[in-house]
Formats: sequence, structure tokens, C-alpha cells
Amino acid sequence: MGLTSLFYPQTINGRFTSALYTFERFDTLNSSATHARTFQLLYLTFGSKNVSLKTYMNLESDISEKLVYDPRFRMYNFYLDVRNLFKMVYIKLGRQPIYNTIGGGVFDGLTLGINYKGFNLSGYYGGNVPAYQKFEFTDDVKNDFVGGANLTVTAITNTRVTLRYVNKNFKNIAYNTTRLDSDFNTIPYLIDNPSQQFEYVSADISYSQPKTFRIDTRYFYDLNYSNTSRFEISGRYDGVDNLGLTAYYNYRKPFVRYNSIFSVFDFRNSQEIEVGADYLIENTYKLIGKFANVSYEDESSQRISLALSSRFGTITGRKTFGYAGELDAISFYTAHTVLNGLLTPSFSFAYTRYKLSSAISTNEMVTLLLGCNYRPIRTLSFDVQGQYVNNKIYNNDYRLFVKLNFWFNHNFNR
Repeated sequence: MGLTSLFYPQTINGRFTSALYTFERFDTLNSSATHARTFQLLYLTFGSKNVSLKTYMNLESDISEKLVYDPRFRMYNFYLDVRNLFKMVYIKLGRQPIYNTIGGGVFDGLTLGINYKGFNLSGYYGGNVPAYQKFEFTDDVKNDFVGGANLTVTAITNTRVTLRYVNKNFKNIAYNTTRLDSDFNTIPYLIDNPSQQFEYVSADISYSQPKTFRIDTRYFYDLNYSNTSRFEISGRYDGVDNLGLTAYYNYRKPFVRYNSIFSVFDFRNSQEIEVGADYLIENTYKLIGKFANVSYEDESSQRISLALSSRFGTITGRKTFGYAGELDAISFYTAHTVLNGLLTPSFSFAYTRYKLSSAISTNEMVTLLLGCNYRPIRTLSFDVQGQYVNNKIYNNDYRLFVKLNFWFNHNFNR
């Protein structure tokens, strides 16, 4: 890799999005305000084939009623990405995403990895991102950090194995409040809780035989509480023409941070098993059915799902009953491109009836979405969507969403 490719950018590409979302917020029962929030988002990659600077940022504000924190700037990503150094090393430095079920999100720090002949080993360390993605670095990385390592093996035919370790520590923000002393007089009091931590090891193993079956497993072990936190296994069989069979099982305990006040509660685990099948009719329609049972400590809940999908749209029905409450829902979605991709109108409808137990009254909710995408050229699109919600909380609630997308790419070597 030469100095020219390192310091002189060869391409710049990305996407700019401008959006407007209007909604009504009630402060009290009879007092409300209409808000119109704007969002300006920019994805930008600036660099060469192996070295690039990647950013993702957003500026939001309310143009109808200014809020105390407006305008708010969020920096989601800002990092240097170096790939194929010595044909196997990669480096990321800055505010970057982390793909981990436990400590996922973004962090400010360094990732160093080696990718060689089906083995990918990486480690990362850095500070947690401040609230609202402020473009600032934590002032206490000793107590406000995330670190870990990943090993992914794809050298075994039809098999993928991933081993992970993550240690994420959250610094609590101290605050002042008032408390009563022994004589019941109010006194100022500083609340300064210790840091809270997630520390886990996990393993993902997948095996597949193309066009026949696939099995995926996932296991989490909580190092702080010294117990299994989560186990999942799912499988799919496609050995019969037009027919697919699926099965899924999970064992799960709530994710509770170490040193958290919630650790004093007697939280319990749940188990879920789901079986399903889908059948392709005349290569056009797919009929899907699933049944699930969720087991708690002394109770259980059941779920039935049915769906019919095609290129014209999807209709879905769902019923839940048992300990988790009763729910009946039906929804429909369709979108169809016309005029050689110039217009794509879309429509969605959902109706839901639900209650937490058989002893209370039933609630109903209706949702309508009507939208259209307009793409005059390949790199430019406009979206508009009207939203309607009606339930006992949002009575005849109307909302509007408008968005513009512009994709750009320029090669300096042309």
C-alpha cells in the first residue's frame, strides 16, 4: 500500500437524506402541540479502495415549536477504516459500530483484526458514546468503556463458528436530591452509584447443506452471575419441493447489569419453542404457518401466526392467548412499482384487539399507512407517507412523513 493511496482520496460516495415528520403531542388531556421535526442525515465514505474515512451524522430540529435542546447534532460514526494491510490486517480507529448482541451499538476506540485463510480474529477497546451521540469522548474511560474480542472460523466446509468476549462497563451519572434525616428534616444527598457492567462470553455455530437444511445455534454465558443467560437453536429443512419446515427454541434470562439495583429482584427465565411450515404455490404465493409456546415460571402463553405472501403483497394474522394476554391482529401490506420504476405506491392496514387478561375490557387499534416513492433518476428519490392511528390513547391521530434521498459517487481518477 503506497502513500498516495493512504493520503490522497480516490473516491467519495454516500447518501444524503432530508426528512420531515409531523405529529401531535399532548401535554395534558386537553392541551397539545403540533411538532414538525426535521432530520438531515449524511452517510459519507471518503478514501481509496483500502483506506477510507467513514462518517454517519444527523442534525435534527423542530421547525414548529423550538425545544430546549434544538438543534441537536448526533455523530453516529466517524472512523478511519484500513483494510488488507499486508493482505490480512485491518484497523478501525474512531467512533465505529460494534456488532455484538450484548454490547452492540457504537464506541469510540480502536479495532485491530487479522483475516487469514478462513480465520478472522479481532479485538477492540474504547469509550462508551455519550448520550444523544454527542461528538465528545468520555471523561472517565476507566469506568465507561467497552472491550472485547471475536474469533470467526469459516475454514470448515458449510460451517461458521464465532466465539466472542465482551466487557461493557457503564458509568453512572451522579446527581443531587433530598432525603430525610433521623429527625425527618430534609437534607441534600448525593446519589453516586457504582459502575454497572455486562461481561459475557458467547458462541455462534451454523451448519448448512445447500437446498436441504440449515442449523444455527447461539449460547451466552454471564461471567458476573456465573450462569447461562441465553441459548437459541433454530433449523430449517428444504428437502421437499416447495415445502419448508422450521423449528426454533430459546432459553432466556433478562439481561441485568452487575451492580444494578435490579439485581436484587428475583428475576426468572423464560423458554420458547416455535414450529412452522411454508408452502410455495405455483411459484407465486407462499402460505406460512407457525405455532409457538412460551413457558414462564408457573405459566405459559401461546401464539399462532398465519400469512400469505406474493409479489402483490402480504396478509398476516396473529393470535396470542394465555399468561401474556390475549391478542387478535390482522394486517395487510402492498407496494407495486409502475412506470418503469418511476412510482412505487404503498398501502398498509392493521387491526388489533388486545387485553392483558380475560377479566378486563378489550382495547382496539386501527393503523393505516398510505405512501408513495417517486424516483425520477437512479440517484434521487422522494417519499411521502400518511399515517393514521386510532385507539383509546391516540384518538384519530394523523401524522405525515416526507423524505428525500440523494446518492452520490465520484471517482477522482476518471
